[in-house]
Amino acid sequence: MKLTKMDCTLNEKDTLQDMLDCEKQLMELYTTALFEGSTKSLRKNFSENLLAVAENQYCLYTQMNTRGYYAPKPADKNSIDTAVDTFKKQKNSLKANG
Repeated sequence: MKLTKMDCTLNEKDTLQDMLDCEKQLMELYTTALFEGSTKSLRKNFSENLLAVAENQYCLYTQMNTRGYYAPKPADKNSIDTAVDTFKKQKNSLKANG
């Protein structure tokens, strides 16, 4: 079976999704690099890059959301309250152990 150019062309939604996925991966890599950076200047560089990638990711998200390609479900109040409670407990546990 021979593939044509049309078989290999991404539509707008797939292209934006691919770009968004790449930005998310970059954010993970820069976050890890930031945590493991051994000098202040290196950590500053990683931090600046992380913020730039976060801005790119948000722009892509906004474009996808505007076009109806990415519509996160709103969290219900119960889910939010559970998450807040969980993080408060973890924070208090860290304070008690630290």
